[in-house]
Amino acid sequence: QVQLVESGGGFVQAGDSLKLSCLSSGGTFTRLSLAWFRQAPGKEREYVAAISRNGASTYNTDAVKGRFTISRDNARNTMSLQMNTLLPEDTAVYYCAALYPKGPTRVTVPDEYDYWGHGTRVTVSS
Repeated sequence: QVQLVESGGGFVQAGDSLKLSCLSSGGTFTRLSLAWFRQAPGKEREYVAAISRNGASTYNTDAVKGRFTISRDNARNTMSLQMNTLLPEDTAVYYCAALYPKGPTRVTVPDEYDYWGHGTRVTVSS
């Protein structure tokens, strides 16, 4: 059973940076496709970024392109999300998600993912 634990959230000012981390255990990390999602108060969970098993391919939603960078360290079973130039609209609980791909995957769809962390809260003040 894969377990995911996020860390690194906090309260920051607009324009600041934060780095989120997701530590995985209990599975075969190198076989997992990973992603970050977020959920703002009163809104549905939305896709932020995804990364392939070897880290060679990354995908960002348009709202964070040029500001957020997803990465992974397969030697340390961790995934990160470097968030720069944060905006108040980035305020949300950020979740790490994982799946073992069995074929073509809709990386932006939460229901595709089998494993989730409990989330880490990011609050950006204007």
